[in-house]
Parts: sequence; C-alpha cells; structure tokens
Amino acid sequence: MSDWSGAWGGGDWRDEEEDEDEQQAGPGYSATKDCLILLIDVSLGMFVKDEETKGIPFELCIKCARSVLLNKVISSEKDLVGVVFFGTNKENNPSDFKHVYILQDLDMPDAPRIKELETMLEDEGFQTFEKDYGHSNDFSLSDVFWTCSTMLSTSGAKSSHRRILLFTNNDHPHQSNPALQRQAKTKAKDLAENGIEVELMHIGSGFNVTSFYQEIVFSDDGDGTSFPDPSEKFEELLTRVRSKELKKRALQRITFSLGPDLELGVGVYCMVRETKKPSFIRLDKRTNEELKTQTKKLCEDTGSILLPTDIKYYQVLGAGGEKVIFEEEEIKELKNFGKPGFTLMGFRPKSKMKMHHYIKPANFIYPDETTVSGSTKLFSVLLRRCISREVVAVCKYIPRNNSPPIFVALVPQEEELDDSNIQISPPGFHVIFLPFSEDIRSLDLPDEMPKASHEQIDKAKEIIKKLSFNFQSESFENPVIQKHYRVLEALALEHEEEEEITDLTVPDAAQINKRAGKAIDEFMKAVFPDGFDPEAKITKRKASTSTAAAGAAKKAKTDEPVDVESIAKNGTLGKLTNPVLKEYLKSVGKKAAGRKQDLIDAINEHLGL
Repeated sequence: MSDWSGAWGGGDWRDEEEDEDEQQAGPGYSATKDCLILLIDVSLGMFVKDEETKGIPFELCIKCARSVLLNKVISSEKDLVGVVFFGTNKENNPSDFKHVYILQDLDMPDAPRIKELETMLEDEGFQTFEKDYGHSNDFSLSDVFWTCSTMLSTSGAKSSHRRILLFTNNDHPHQSNPALQRQAKTKAKDLAENGIEVELMHIGSGFNVTSFYQEIVFSDDGDGTSFPDPSEKFEELLTRVRSKELKKRALQRITFSLGPDLELGVGVYCMVRETKKPSFIRLDKRTNEELKTQTKKLCEDTGSILLPTDIKYYQVLGAGGEKVIFEEEEIKELKNFGKPGFTLMGFRPKSKMKMHHYIKPANFIYPDETTVSGSTKLFSVLLRRCISREVVAVCKYIPRNNSPPIFVALVPQEEELDDSNIQISPPGFHVIFLPFSEDIRSLDLPDEMPKASHEQIDKAKEIIKKLSFNFQSESFENPVIQKHYRVLEALALEHEEEEEITDLTVPDAAQINKRAGKAIDEFMKAVFPDGFDPEAKITKRKASTSTAAAGAAKKAKTDEPVDVESIAKNGTLGKLTNPVLKEYLKSVGKKAAGRKQDLIDAINEHLGL
C-alpha cells in the first residue's frame, strides 16, 4: 500500500499531467518537422574573390550552412536539413542528373555533418574541392529543383514547412538557352503549387534579380517582385542564436461558458516560460545506445511485481497515524471538479487588479472556431465591451481533467498595429491567475519605520534618473544556458576550447561610474555616517550569557529519556522526532529505517498495538 503524501495530491500517477502544464498541445495536434534544403551554386564563379566584400562567395555559403546546422541542433533538433551542390562536374542524386551533387541528404543535424562543412572551410578543403566535386556551368536548374522536390517528398517526415535556400552569384544561369529557362520556370511553379518555398540568397551588389530569378522565386502573396536586402539575410543566417525554438500552438482548446447554454471556444496560449537546461539522457556505456526507462512497483515483503489492481493509496489522518484507504477510482473522483474550461463569475473594474496578487506568468486566450462555431464574433463583442467599460472578467478556470479550479482575471488587450499596418499585439484576453485567501500573507511590520529625509530622497531620484534605460528581456541571454550549449558544442565537434560568451547580466561598473558616479557618492554621504565602509567585514555578535545558558538547558532537556511505550499506548507517537523513534527501535533489536510513518508502524507492531 502506497503513502498518498500530501492532501489530495502527490505521487507519480496523479501529478504526471502537472509537469506538462505549459507543454501539452491542444486536441488533434500532431508533431511536425520543418524541412530545409541549402542549395549552393558551386560553379567556378563562386570561388572568385568578390571585390566589394573581399570574400569568397562559396566560403560565405558554407559558413551560413554551418551556422544553420549549429542553430538547428539547439533550437529544433528534430527538423531536417540537407545540403545540395549544383554546378559540379560529378553527380550524386537518385535520378542521376548531371552536375547535381547531394552532399548531405535530408536528416537531423548532428556533429559529423557539421564537421564535414568545417573541413571545407579549411585551406585543404578548398584545394581539394575541384578534385572531389569539380566545376561546371552545364547544369539545368530544372533538374536541380527536381532533385530537391524528390528529397522533400521521400524524406518520410510529416513537415509543416518546406523551404529551399538558393545561394548563387549568377543572376542569369541559362542566358543562352531559352529551353532550360522555360523548364526551370515551369518546375519552380510546380514547387510553389506543392507548398515548397524557394528563397533566393543572391550574392554581390551587381546581381540583377529581374533578369531571371524574378520568375523563379515566389513570395507569399504570389508576387515575386519584392526581394529583401541580401546582406540582412546573410547576417541573420550567420548569427548564432542558441535558444530553444518552441512550437506556436495552443496549450488547450476549451470552452468559455458565459451563462446557461451560452458557450464559445477559445485557445489558451503560453506567453512566457522559464527556459532550463535540457535534461540528460541515459546511455548504455557499452553500446552508447539510449536506454529505455521502465518503472515497476515491488512488494516490500515478497519482492513480487505489483499490478495496478494490487495497489491502494492511503492518507494519514491526525497525529495518531490512522490510515484512510482510497481506491484509485475514488481519488480520481475526489479530484474531479468538472469539465475543463472557463466559467464566467462576473466583472470587476480594471483598477481593482493588484500587482502584489501576481502568482505566475499569464496565459493568453484567442477565439477558436474548431471548438464552437461562431466563437470569433461573440469573443470580439465581449472584448470590445470590456475595453470600453475598462473592466476585467473574473472566471473559474479548470485547465484539464482532474485539475483543481482556480480563479483568473481576463484582462482585455486591444489589437495594436504599426505604421505599416502590421500587427504588433493581437486582440484577446490575458489570463491573470488570482490567489486564494490562503495564498495571501499578512506581514507584521514594526509600527515605526526609519524615514528618509528629503535630501536623501532627492539624491536617490538622481541616481535612478541617470541609470534608467529601456529594459527588454530579449536583449539578455541566460549565461548559464549559453555556457552549457557552448561546452556541449565544443565536446561534440572536438574543439580544443569552447567559444567565449559575453555575460550581459554583469553590471558595467565603468559605465555606471561614468553616468552616476558623482550622484552615488553624494547619496552615500547623505545616507551613511562618516567613515562607513560597505566592504568591511561584519563581526558576528557574541551570544549573551543568558542566551548561552538557555541553549545549554535546551540541550539537557533533549537528553532526558523518553518513555516511548507509554506514548505509543496513548497513540501520540507522531509527536516524537525520527531520531528518538529510531533509537528506541535499535534498543529493542528492530530495523530502524524508512519514513516516520514506517517507524511508527514498526513500534506499534513490536508492542502489539
């Protein structure tokens, strides 16, 4: 029989959903992967140094490919990435097309694939490229696109986004062959119709997009006339962003009840969640294969494996240690407070919201037509009325089955657009979690608190004014996580040293002193007495004679013998400490191990109680 630790909680099977609170997807969600092919032109012109940038275009492409793989390993390791060369003298593809070489097939990024690209960036890699792959201008872009389409269709992965990044510095590869131009344009249209996006990464300031590639690359709105600045795109690819990429999906899709027979569907989204280091994976030390974990419960007396039907749970009631037995179905019934969803309780003025009632990061809700048809219109009306009247909706919220109800305040947010009419903030409600009465603590503060003088307040205001800045969380990376990823990267790629990180959380003492040094000195003089040294070591005050005597008396009191048998007959063993219980069990030759309740059970069994 298992101890059901905690009131209506605790244990493995009961709280397995709690850890997935911010991770689970809504109903009907299935995991998908992004597929990306890096298509690189390796004709001879890509190995000629660019006069403007003083760099070799092919080297820039390989650096981008390496950066993409390194970022994918951390951000979304399940995505598939492939590298294809075109304009080679040799071929390596399923259709045996000439001058098309698949360097890396679509697969999840790993260390060997990254190291292969790093080898090409070395001097020897450039010298042996012509021998290993060769150069040729007799390729067909139609064959190149066909090869990429075949790779994407045969990858076997259910992909949500399929892209081809085309790197080249030749703005018109088929200038003298109209037939190849028509074939390439036709195949490009086929790719667009099949949901495969081709993105041009053109190199060189003299690249004329309109001469050929305007009809090859299609934008989202079907118009291929708009092309971003290539320098910005390359800078984005080369930037190392070591952060986990989370799928933008709803945590739950549930109903929002406004009254009897009046419901709408909403999706609940997580806006902020603490990022932690990835958990380790256990491997077999002989084969280096991932181990599969299985949990089995054994009987303490016989060692036999217990089935779920053999297990019951109990809750200890009172100091006497009485066990109240529950079946699994009874516990589930006790934890069932209704179906998941929001239930409107009423409205409160927005001004009544208190900052100190903040419990956890807020969620966000948006209408969901798949749950209840017509939800968008009803949601929009409710949102507009809450904004115009400056009120919040107070609701009872049950996130999932067997979850306890909690009270939340739905704070309305109006849609915000920038000058280009692009949405900055979506319309919807922020779900603010409210505390229960037991969660709010009252502080016993002294009646008289020391008060600062007007001069001290003015000096403090001056410091705040000089050190104020526009803080944005996006500007600060977690140094612990960044260090973790760099160490793993160095070990996997066999680098001698990991890449150094810049810890942006460390205050810039020089800059602070430059901006507010004088104000800080004046504040120190106004607040602290003359000769005060903030770095001086604080000497610990010696205990008074009365305090020392009280401590000695307390120690002597704990050394007095305890009549465990009398206490056990009175049913108050729970008041004794574990060391006292263990000492008694050892004195009578019994095993003294386990939790406190196990010790109490052992004593009661020994005394026949």
